[in-house]
Amino acid sequence: MAGSITDTGELYSPYVGLIYMFNLIVGTGALTMPKAFATAGWLVSLILLMFLGFMSYMTTTFVMEAMAAANAQLHLKRMEKHKEDNNDEENSSPEVSDNEVLPDVYERSETRPILSVQRRGAPNIFEITERVEMGQMASMFFNKVGVNLFYFCIIIYLYGDLAIYAAAVPVSLMQVTCTVTSNHSCSVEDETKYNDTDKCWGQIRRIDAYRIYLAVFTLLLGPFTFFNVQKTKYLQIMTSLMRWLAFIIMIIVALLRITKGQGEGHPPLAQLSGVRNLFGVCVYSFMCQHSLPSLITPISKKKHVNKLVLLDYTLILGFYSLLSFTAIYCFRNGTLMDMYTLNFTNCDIISIAFIRYFLGLFPVFTISTNFPIIAVTLRNNWKTLFHREGGTYPWVVDRIFFPVITLIPPIIVAFCTHDLESLVGITGAYAGNGIQYIIPAFLAYYSRKETQMTFRNSTLNKHLSPFRHTFWIGFVLLWGLFCFLFVTANIILSETKN
Repeated sequence: MAGSITDTGELYSPYVGLIYMFNLIVGTGALTMPKAFATAGWLVSLILLMFLGFMSYMTTTFVMEAMAAANAQLHLKRMEKHKEDNNDEENSSPEVSDNEVLPDVYERSETRPILSVQRRGAPNIFEITERVEMGQMASMFFNKVGVNLFYFCIIIYLYGDLAIYAAAVPVSLMQVTCTVTSNHSCSVEDETKYNDTDKCWGQIRRIDAYRIYLAVFTLLLGPFTFFNVQKTKYLQIMTSLMRWLAFIIMIIVALLRITKGQGEGHPPLAQLSGVRNLFGVCVYSFMCQHSLPSLITPISKKKHVNKLVLLDYTLILGFYSLLSFTAIYCFRNGTLMDMYTLNFTNCDIISIAFIRYFLGLFPVFTISTNFPIIAVTLRNNWKTLFHREGGTYPWVVDRIFFPVITLIPPIIVAFCTHDLESLVGITGAYAGNGIQYIIPAFLAYYSRKETQMTFRNSTLNKHLSPFRHTFWIGFVLLWGLFCFLFVTANIILSETKN
């Protein structure tokens, strides 16, 4: 999230980029989607999922358009700088005095750079060759207030991410270990049979076990917030393989049970009370806009990138539908757990102990590897938000204060609640709303305005969004506002009823 241009790194083909985007989008949110589907009803869920997938695709094209516009601005500045340097060299040359008449060739060269930017350079100036993160795009196209609001939104989203991660790992450990040591030694099918006050080990309650695991999680992974960590290529490959193995096992097992007539699910058609959480979960599950610069820039050939992204969203939509529909028809409504993997730790569902433990502990391994990376990203965003040009932070502020304010709030939230569906829903509905809808819409609007002022009508952004009419920007902004008001009203009504 740093607001600087970084090396694009090793280039890869468009289809490899498609796989990377698929892996990025399909993450923790997918594990909370089946329960959200069950509580909102299958028809409402399917319609909302398709619509939010379409909206996410639209704003993804907005971000790519802004990336191209940012690249064009940077290319233009570099060309102007090169022109100034050439002028300085010519002016300092002893062969040409101030009183000499410059030849026609030199006069033409004086006027050519700007024209060449608009004509001969037009096909390439909007090429996405440099990785420009969203923070820098905000600083290029927004005013100071807009930049601060951007960082505020990113920071809130990352806090929500960390709170979800900090709760998901202890919840998985609690469910698996407390189930094994309880009288129901092989059954976690019905979540309603367990309460936080039920015993786990001796006099230790389930909620106490959860908090013990949370403390261990914090002690083991929290210190990484104070250092710089990077996701390695091999770690990414390992977690991706584990993720897909887990998803494939869950889908196959659910399909087999349904085809054998063992499916117990009878999901309702529509249940509006569950729409609020479903909305947040769906927004969170389509989140990729903040990582697009890292994904799109290294793609070697970007001619058909919009079509490839559309194909990616179509595949993801199909995958989410398959995962959720097999879940809601395999398990009874009310038995689906916040973390879908935990439904497969029942002996009646899977008889092989190794697979049960693999699925039950799957979130522990994959989420634990992501937590330090997200924490360092959040810490760096805090530093960028308060950074002043030319200024440096004292050692205590840099190495202690920023890591502490990064780590403590999400741990406190996870200590107070382990309701993953609500955490994902709220994070997606508020901060996710800003990142997925509001910020991309404004980036598209102001980047188009800046491009028009700089290049007039002489050039066309080759990565211009298919949704190029201003109507679509207004539609996205209105939708974002509606979502914010809808979720807020639902929360207020829920609290009033309680």
